[in-house]
Amino acid sequence: MSEDAKNRIMEWMQAQKKSKQYFNELCKAVPEMKMRDAKKLINELVAEGKLKYWSSGSTTMYMLPSAGDVEKEEKGMNE
Repeated sequence: MSEDAKNRIMEWMQAQKKSKQYFNELCKAVPEMKMRDAKKLINELVAEGKLKYWSSGSTTMYMLPSAGDVEKEEKGMNE
């Protein structure tokens, strides 16, 4: 079950247009799971390097490591 759920989270994440997602948005990939169980799976994905954290200082979001162009994205926001 957990490997299936992890795969669904990853597929859902890859299908999104935005590079960063809130925890609540990631839970939509596994609606049958309790939020606590989903949080454990998402943390496992981070530990495995399949997802990574992004923080603005007040907000924590999740993103794919391949979406590492955050610096470019943020640079464009400041110009």
